[in-house]
Amino acid sequence: MFTRYELPYAFNALEPHIDALTMETHSTKHHATYTTNFNAKVTEAGLDGKTVEEILGNLEQVADAALRTALRNNGGGFYNHNLYFSILSPAAVHAPAGKLAEKINATFGNLDAAIEAITVKAIAQFGSGWAWLSANNAGELVVTATANQDNPISEKTGYTPILALDVWEHAYYLKYKNVRADYVKAFFNVLDWKKVSELYDAVTT
Repeated sequence: MFTRYELPYAFNALEPHIDALTMETHSTKHHATYTTNFNAKVTEAGLDGKTVEEILGNLEQVADAALRTALRNNGGGFYNHNLYFSILSPAAVHAPAGKLAEKINATFGNLDAAIEAITVKAIAQFGSGWAWLSANNAGELVVTATANQDNPISEKTGYTPILALDVWEHAYYLKYKNVRADYVKAFFNVLDWKKVSELYDAVTT
């Protein structure tokens, strides 16, 4: 059974950047619902024992179209939010280290340019979706965006997300209303690059 990421800090710990009510609702309502629904659909599809990556990366093997869509949406919602919440911290380290820092400089020029690339994708994403920083086994980095609860795994890109930026309105509307750009800027104040660096190391090891 899949379990959602439990916040290791209080709902108000990311204020003033992300407010307590948003964090509580986002984690205990939205993320919890995706997790419950995903578990039910995994069992219905006979996929118990598979990892979420295996399921999302092989959706074409599910013959029933409605079940396949439910797994994509709810599995994506489960996976995406697990990653999103795990890289946020009230004690965030504001710059990557080690191999990730070197690769960001080589790929984008510097960290500010990488953040700008992610920001552009996040703000430009039409409607609900996500912006991503992802890596492949060779260590290459790419910034992308997806609609709804899709991600680089369900899109079979060969890349693994190491940074997830949620731009669904439920992630920011209570505090930032329709000004997504302000939320995106605030996100980087609580993004823990230490965790992102660890995820990069895990992908490229």
